[in-house]
Amino acid sequence: MKRFRLFRTKSIAQMRETAADSGMAKTLGAFDLILLGIGCVIGTGIFVLTGVAAARYAGPAVTISFILSGCACALAGLAYAEFSSIVPASGSAYTYTYASLGEFIAFIVGWNLILEYTVTASAVASGWSGYVVGLLQSAGIEVSHALTHVPADGGIINIPAIFITLLLSIFLIRGTQGSSKLNRILVFIKLAAIFIFLFLAAPHVDTANWDPFMPFGFAGIAGGAAIVFFAYIGFDAVATTAEECKNPAHDLPIGIIGSLVICTALYVVVAGVLTGVVPYTELNNPEPVAFALRYIGYRLGSAIVGVGAIAGITTVLLVLLYGQARIFFAMSRDGMVPARVCKIHKRYHTPYIVTVLGAAFVSLIAGFAPIGLIAEMANIGTLSAFLVAAIGVMVLRLSKPHLQRSFRCPAVWIIAPLAVLACGYLMYNLPLDTWIRFFVWCAVGLLVYFGYSYQHSTLGREEAQVMRRFKLRKFRHIQKK
Repeated sequence: MKRFRLFRTKSIAQMRETAADSGMAKTLGAFDLILLGIGCVIGTGIFVLTGVAAARYAGPAVTISFILSGCACALAGLAYAEFSSIVPASGSAYTYTYASLGEFIAFIVGWNLILEYTVTASAVASGWSGYVVGLLQSAGIEVSHALTHVPADGGIINIPAIFITLLLSIFLIRGTQGSSKLNRILVFIKLAAIFIFLFLAAPHVDTANWDPFMPFGFAGIAGGAAIVFFAYIGFDAVATTAEECKNPAHDLPIGIIGSLVICTALYVVVAGVLTGVVPYTELNNPEPVAFALRYIGYRLGSAIVGVGAIAGITTVLLVLLYGQARIFFAMSRDGMVPARVCKIHKRYHTPYIVTVLGAAFVSLIAGFAPIGLIAEMANIGTLSAFLVAAIGVMVLRLSKPHLQRSFRCPAVWIIAPLAVLACGYLMYNLPLDTWIRFFVWCAVGLLVYFGYSYQHSTLGREEAQVMRRFKLRKFRHIQKK
């Protein structure tokens, strides 16, 4: 009996009712969601990862790597879009899985999403610190190594990473409308920096740098796609905004698909220009876009792009912290983690406790821990969530075919299996060490679920009450006899 209770699903009607009465302010429209997606996706990937992926994995064919990763995300994004029109509630793939595949799988998905957001936010905060310190040093301002590096790198504490994380958490606590305005400003700054790069660098493209186009073969392209998938991590944060959307059934699909299309196009164009300007073998550095402009003699342009990169990384961190809090919020409301962390601020109408706790956890990791190896785990956690979401869409089509869907995934029996295959293939191309750490993380999750969540989940408590009432009625019936 317990085995079957592991796969108990939440009522979609109840989810909709709970989301409508969540108490969070509904201020976001489709345009805000597109910018939110761009804010999270265009950042570390385009300003840092492009060069590394080209130099180590795919060469000039990194453009194809981005297309492959973008297609995998788009396939999963269509599944997300259908789910978001059915269940307009916070929680992203966690909530969708709870409605389709059951509590146990939903917990594992949520557990992996927490890993994704926390680890990625910590990595991005550290990257922000590195860019700011580099910009200050280029301006002749020396910054203490001990206060800007973690102990493993010879420092004591990474104060800039902690500072930016806590600062952005304050913006998030004060409301999504204010955070959305900040995100808009920073998104426009980083898009301006990208277009400045393209305007200055495109005339200097030398097609000879694209020969050989595939120096590492298709295996290099596939490996590059698995690595650059990190660049797309967080697009699902758009789905976590459901309870703060003005019209989630209409706006969420537009936000998810629109931001993915725009971001993939920008990645491909920037990667093509970058590898056309600089030989791919020279791009293995932490600031490839700025480096490319210095390479062709635009030092001022390089500095401007550096500022844009800082703005870009800031928006990524902002959206990651936002998504992390909403995942925690959804899980705490379901009893998977203590429900008291689910409180909404009376003035700002935001889940302030989980925002503070999440930011504090990210700050500790970014401020004191070396995260280079751990960051790879974000890819596999996200891919697993996307894969499960695609399966969930197919399950709901079979189990509840007449359910109201304002957006339907086109050709679902082609798109959803392709999403499963694409995500599975990218996971297959990740290093073995990443798989080992992933299984360890999942094992810890199993301990948490069976040690706390199974007994304390909302559905579990409701079932227990029903069973108690049933036993009481049965006992009274026996007494009457």
